[in-house]
Amino acid sequence: MPPPAAPEPRTRVVRTAVPQEGEPVRTEVPRRRIKDLEVMVADVVVETPDTATLVLFTGNDRLDYQAGHFCTIDPHQFEALERWVQYLEDLKGKREVPRAYSLASAPHERYLAITVKEERYQSGVTRYPPLLSPMLVKRTGRGSRIEITGFTGPYVLPPDPEAKTDHVVHVVAGSGVVPNWSILKHALREHPRIRHTFVYSNKTWSDVIYRDALAALAAEHPGRLRVVHTLTREPEPERRGANVRAGRIDADLLRALVPDPRAALVYACGPAVGPFERLAARERGETPKPRFLEAALAALAEIGVPRDRVKHESYG
Repeated sequence: MPPPAAPEPRTRVVRTAVPQEGEPVRTEVPRRRIKDLEVMVADVVVETPDTATLVLFTGNDRLDYQAGHFCTIDPHQFEALERWVQYLEDLKGKREVPRAYSLASAPHERYLAITVKEERYQSGVTRYPPLLSPMLVKRTGRGSRIEITGFTGPYVLPPDPEAKTDHVVHVVAGSGVVPNWSILKHALREHPRIRHTFVYSNKTWSDVIYRDALAALAAEHPGRLRVVHTLTREPEPERRGANVRAGRIDADLLRALVPDPRAALVYACGPAVGPFERLAARERGETPKPRFLEAALAALAEIGVPRDRVKHESYG
């Protein structure tokens, strides 16, 4: 039986949320009409020990969003977070803002979904303890009701991608896979002349989000989708399969996977140097060490991918 219908959405105009606690860093986009929706959690899919997909029932069969869009969630709505919100607002001297979460679902799918990785406090990396993601991952069950605001974001395919390329390359790490997962599912369905190379970096095999779903999609679309995993802390990663490599994504790997770098469109998403890391490095008189996204963009430039054919989004 389907879950009961959610209330009809209310419409208002809002701005893109300010990123917090390792959530996506969003480029400012033009104002557009986006909606407040009350949704119900229809299912919770545990992807990895610290990551879960919340399948959301909206009561609407058709939702106006694009693959790669995100929604925002305001922490003020949760009674369980009330004291934490008050404490952090006193500490920061300003109001807590909504957090942004990429949509894991694609527009053709029945249910809306977001995939959330539980962020952890890291000394010298994060300035404040994470507020919302631990609750969404560990304490949000079926039947929970959440208000979200959606949908927007610039990290989407161009209007006519088949006129621009026949090869889309996805270069992602960790939870940066989420918007690319949405884009991949949508493009395989709607743009049959485009093939995809999906290069995905994680620490260990157990950290790979959508691991089985990616393998199933590659098997369903032979010749159109190639998935390559890189693992940085996995003993003998090659035993996980022929498509699993040791180490990080680098120029040598990308050069082998992208034979015509000037013709491909690249979507890169993953951890990047955050504002607090920059500030801490500046106070030490140092340059912050590049993280995944900075290194990936440098590797793409090294193999000759033009800057205007790379779209990127940072988490960090």
